[in-house]
Amino acid sequence: MNRRVVITACSAITPIGYGKKEIIKNLRRGKSGVRPLRDDGLLSKRIHSRVFGTVDYPIEYGFKRYYRKTMGPVAYYACQVARDVLEQSGLDQQFITSGRLGVAFGSTHGSPTVQREIYKAFFSELDSEFSSIGAVDYLRSMVHTTAVNITRMFGITGRIIASSTACTTSSQSIGFGYETIKYGMQDAMICGGADEYDTTTVAVFDNLLACSVDYNDTPHLTPRPFDADRDGLVVGEGGGAVLLEEYESAKKRGAVILGEIIGFACNNNGGDLILPNLDGITATLRLALDDAKISPDDVDFISAHATATKMGDVIEAQAIAAVYGDKPLVTGLKSYMGHTMGTCGVIESILTLYMMEQGFIAPTLNLENIDERCRMIRHTRELTETKTAIAAIQNFAFGGVNTCLLLKDGSTV
Repeated sequence: MNRRVVITACSAITPIGYGKKEIIKNLRRGKSGVRPLRDDGLLSKRIHSRVFGTVDYPIEYGFKRYYRKTMGPVAYYACQVARDVLEQSGLDQQFITSGRLGVAFGSTHGSPTVQREIYKAFFSELDSEFSSIGAVDYLRSMVHTTAVNITRMFGITGRIIASSTACTTSSQSIGFGYETIKYGMQDAMICGGADEYDTTTVAVFDNLLACSVDYNDTPHLTPRPFDADRDGLVVGEGGGAVLLEEYESAKKRGAVILGEIIGFACNNNGGDLILPNLDGITATLRLALDDAKISPDDVDFISAHATATKMGDVIEAQAIAAVYGDKPLVTGLKSYMGHTMGTCGVIESILTLYMMEQGFIAPTLNLENIDERCRMIRHTRELTETKTAIAAIQNFAFGGVNTCLLLKDGSTV
C-alpha cells in the first residue's frame, strides 16, 4: 500500500516571527533574527560566541495549569504549534482521539533548562535544594517531553515517534510521519520539533570551535552560509509543526492542501561522527529522488542545511553540484535565524511552503563574497519572484545522520 501524503496545516515559532504573515514579511525584508546572547550567569561568561537566534517576542499560551505542570520551555513551543495546526486543520475531536492520528515530534535535548535545575539541586549540599526536585521534573525535562505533552494536551492515542538526532530531528519526524501514513499505519500525523533557548548548546559548539565569534558586535551579519568570511554557526531556538494527512481523506473532507511530500530519505555516513561526508550526503539526495520517482531536473529550489561552518558548507555544495548541477536555486535559510537545532528541518520546510505559495525565493543573507569552493551551485543572491513546483529540504546532523525531504507545491496537487 503506497498512499499519497499531503500537508494540510503548519505553524512555526521562529527568531524572525510567529505565524505566516510575520515570517513572510521578514523573509521579504531580509530581516535577521540573530541577537546578542543573553547572560544566564556563569556559563555564558565562559562562551566566546555572543550571538543567538532568539525568539524575543511574547507568546500568549493560555495553557491550563493541569498541562503546564509537565511542560518545560521546549514543550510550550511544541504544544503551541501543535495546537495551531489542529485548529487550522478543522479535524474534529472524535478523529483526534480515535487512534488514527499520531505524533512524530522531537527535540535535541528535551529541556536543558529544567535539566540544569535538577542537576544543580542534586549536587547541592543543602537538603532543602535536593528536596526541591519535584515529581514531574523528569517529565518536564526528558528527551521525548515534546511528543508526549502534545498527546496529553490533545488526547491523541495514535502512534508516537520521538526522534532526537540533533539537527535532523524534525526532518526525520516529518519523514517518519510521511512513511507511517504512506504505508497505512496512520491516517494523519502531527510532525515537527522544538528547541528552547539554551547556552549549554552554544557552549558545546563553542568548545568545538564551530560557533561564530567574529560578529559578536554585529549579530545581524552572522551566520554567513557559503560566504568566504563565514566563521561558524549561530545556535537558535523555536518550534514548528506540520499536519500530514492521507491525500484521499484530506481531499474528501475539503482540507486546504499546502503541499505534498513526494520523497524522503535518511541514511548514515557510517564513519566519523562529526565531519560531513560527501558520499553519504550525495547518496541521501539521490535516495530521496528515487523515492519520489523524479529526476534532479524536476527540482526548482533547495533549502540547504548550510550552517556556515568551514567544511560543512563546502561538502554540501559539492553534493548539490554532483546531484543537481547548477539548475536549482539554493538558499541557506539559517542565515535569517541561526541554527534552530532539532527544529531546523520543520521550520525550513514551513518557510519553503510559504515561499512556494507566495511565489518567491528569499536570498541567503550575508552572502557577499561566495567562497570559491562553493561557487559551483546556483546561489540565491537577491529576492527572486518565481514559482517553485518542487523543493528539496536538506539537513545533516552529528552522528553522520543525513536527511532529504522533497515537497511539491500544494496548488499543483
